[in-house]
Amino acid sequence: MRTRTVTAATTLAVLFSSAALAATTPALADTSAPLPIKWVGDVAVDGVHRQIFISDPDNGKIVVTDYAGNVIKQLTTDLSGVAGLELSADSGTLYAAVRDMDAIAVVDTATDTETTRYPVGDKPLSVALAGGKLWFGYGGDVAGNIGSVDIADDQHTVTLGQDNSWYSAPVLDAAPGSDTLIAGDRDSSPFSLTSYDVSSGTATKLAHIHTNSSNLNDLQVTPDGKDVVVASGAPYYHQIFKTSDLDEDGKYTSGAYPNAVAIAPDGTVAGGSFAWYAPDIYIFHPGSSEAVRSYELPSTAATTGSDTLAAGGLAWAPDGSRLFAVTSNSDDVYSLREYDTPGRAATAVTVNAPATATRAKPLTVTGTVTSTAALPAGTQVTVVRTDLDAPGGKALPAVTVKADGSYTFTDTPQAGGKVTYRVSYASDAEHTAASGKDTVDVSRARPTLTLNNNGKVYAYGQDVKFTAHLGTTYKNRSVEIWADPFGADKPDRLVRSGKVDSHGNLSVTLDLRRDTKVTAKFSGDARWQPRSVSASVGAKVSVSMSVSRQYRTKKAWDETYYFFHRTNNPLFTTKMPYYGGRSQRFDFQVYYRGRWYADDSKYFALATSGVSRVEFTGNHKQDVGRRFRVRSDYINGTSGDTVNSTTYGAWKYFTFTS
Repeated sequence: MRTRTVTAATTLAVLFSSAALAATTPALADTSAPLPIKWVGDVAVDGVHRQIFISDPDNGKIVVTDYAGNVIKQLTTDLSGVAGLELSADSGTLYAAVRDMDAIAVVDTATDTETTRYPVGDKPLSVALAGGKLWFGYGGDVAGNIGSVDIADDQHTVTLGQDNSWYSAPVLDAAPGSDTLIAGDRDSSPFSLTSYDVSSGTATKLAHIHTNSSNLNDLQVTPDGKDVVVASGAPYYHQIFKTSDLDEDGKYTSGAYPNAVAIAPDGTVAGGSFAWYAPDIYIFHPGSSEAVRSYELPSTAATTGSDTLAAGGLAWAPDGSRLFAVTSNSDDVYSLREYDTPGRAATAVTVNAPATATRAKPLTVTGTVTSTAALPAGTQVTVVRTDLDAPGGKALPAVTVKADGSYTFTDTPQAGGKVTYRVSYASDAEHTAASGKDTVDVSRARPTLTLNNNGKVYAYGQDVKFTAHLGTTYKNRSVEIWADPFGADKPDRLVRSGKVDSHGNLSVTLDLRRDTKVTAKFSGDARWQPRSVSASVGAKVSVSMSVSRQYRTKKAWDETYYFFHRTNNPLFTTKMPYYGGRSQRFDFQVYYRGRWYADDSKYFALATSGVSRVEFTGNHKQDVGRRFRVRSDYINGTSGDTVNSTTYGAWKYFTFTS
């Protein structure tokens, strides 16, 4: 019916070859790969050729994959209704029950090619090797029966009608090399179980029971032949019956709707259930009714709900190192999942460190190591501390776990900042590897860091030297200096970085054309925390004004005056650096009785060239003999932007004559 171990001699050969392979091949992680199938009849694992056979009765084919789920081949010729699979003792031959062809197909596993067929009774469903023969359950409704093929006979003699008491074709299984055959009725509820002695070549009943269970999905005999484990829709656990008399012999506590069972050569049991919101696969050690590990399938479909396990969709690798599961989602997409070392009990490690601590002072870390199977006495965990002095991690002394699973250790971190403690439990034959971590914020001293020139205002385009000074630190003596000119079009940029000199200084000279925020940054080290300081400095604009249309210029009233005929309008041309939306403020004043009076101030937009021209118009006949002055200003905030410091231009003096 499914993959089981091979004969004793072959088992040793497989185990030894696997051991040699394990020495050079790292353990595989759990994987998943899509399958080109519509349904699952049975699953068989060939450990010699490291391939998996999956029968698909709906598509009428056998899909062959490697252990990673990559499709190697698809056997599709006249396999309509193919269901039960069985491997020979040496894994060289695969037997497949083909219901719609009333035959058993024989496949050479070295070439994955069908070599012959045995015509058998009506609608064979399952196959199993026992007592030196190949047994099969066959028959339609109200016509179930058991037959056998003498595979040792060159004629492959088929014997039918060995038990016609079945409602429909029964499901068969037997332990490797056993003379006891187990059969179950999958189409009756509650279902029946029967055990047979087949040592004589015919099926002789040993025991028969009507169970109190419904909807048989799967069954498998333990490797020692002592028990048969059953997966049925109810009850909500995997039942165990003795093969000798079919008395109940315990249970494996799983979940609702058991639908698959697979048993490894060492007796480890994988029990599967049809479950959307609970674990789908449970792993049990022989003789223990409580699972040592469980798996809940994730969702691989766009709709809600997780993937589900296919009925009869579990199978072990013959060396017991891997478990394979065939699953499907709500979009009817099937996948082959591989679980690495599933027989090991799931282990978890917690780590609890203080949130904060003082550098160079002892701190205590506690935690637990828990597992679904008892840990060996004297179990130890490894501890690795990662900090600024050891970013790659430093191993600390191993810590022994107490009998209750707790542990504690003390450490004195010499480095400050984020200090991480990772505690790990190495895997063993019974437990998975596990680790946990926690982080402590260890204090660091605050370094001295200064930057000059804060608050100063400079002329447009002036070269200004900025000096960062760094005080005492541990190892890091490097500083960065960044300059962030005002305005969204000028990003913050690194203008210098490097080690400070013997006085702790690092300098850079900047050509200031805008107000600028200059920042010195120290990234910190293992004993001194990061720090940054800033200096905001102003940069004025350059403002020039030229006067035109005058008829002469001369010194008067202690200033240089421009003289205009009353018939001419003075023209004042202002030049300043352009910035989007910038305007100049034009100030106009009149001299009267010994003092200057502000007459009016107006804003005039700059052209993109930075030029603004203002003409002084009006009836200048009344201005004859009066003294005037004008200037152009940049006012931060009201001249259209805030990227420079307020700047006042020089006054230009003028008067009118007849």
